[in-house]
Amino acid sequence: MHEKPLPESVHVVRGEQVRMPVEVRAATGITAQFLLPAGPARETLAAAGLEPVTPLPGRIPATLGFMHYLDGDLGVYHEFLVALMCRQPGVRGSTGVFIHWLPVDELFTCEAGQTIWGFPKEIAAIDVTTHGRRTRCEVRLNDRAVVAMEFARGVPAPSAMGAMTLDAYTHRDGVLRRTPWTMRAGGTRMRPGGARIELGDHPISDDLRRLELPRKALFTNHIGELTMRFDDATPISSRS
Repeated sequence: MHEKPLPESVHVVRGEQVRMPVEVRAATGITAQFLLPAGPARETLAAAGLEPVTPLPGRIPATLGFMHYLDGDLGVYHEFLVALMCRQPGVRGSTGVFIHWLPVDELFTCEAGQTIWGFPKEIAAIDVTTHGRRTRCEVRLNDRAVVAMEFARGVPAPSAMGAMTLDAYTHRDGVLRRTPWTMRAGGTRMRPGGARIELGDHPISDDLRRLELPRKALFTNHIGELTMRFDDATPISSRS
């Protein structure tokens, strides 16, 4: 006797069907890693029911950067990322990243991210320019500067590590969700340092200041060939 296959998960976004898992077949991006004081980040994570991961006492890893999605189920768009390393209190094996802010420049992926996974997406102007060995990304909301990052080009680095899956945590409308996020990177270039942050005059800029982001990164990672897969989100808890 054959078991019936499980029904395919389908979401409707702006009148279009989005079938799970969502695939990104081609993307590029640059990310920078920072070490932040754990105190301010602890307050942000506690509001979502999470706690910081501190590989060094009193310090939490954070990732900032941008992606250019070239071929995927949610279309072509730019995205900026602010993520904090976290875990669920008292739950072994729950280490992942909390997606703190995730502006994009296209409506479809914005609504899909919000409704399917609870991602903190909003529409922003994201401008990326490259001059020689330096790339600059600027994010603006309502014609106000929020954040800019300038990245210096690194040297080729090994990238044949296969696919990596981590849990992405989101908190929206009082619900904490966990989404399995699988990535495979190629054509990578890395360097120590290599990125600087400039904060604007928007309220989100003030929130990033509160996290006490250092101006310079620990290291920077340029990704020339990136594929991803996003599975359905699992609600974990509700908090008002």
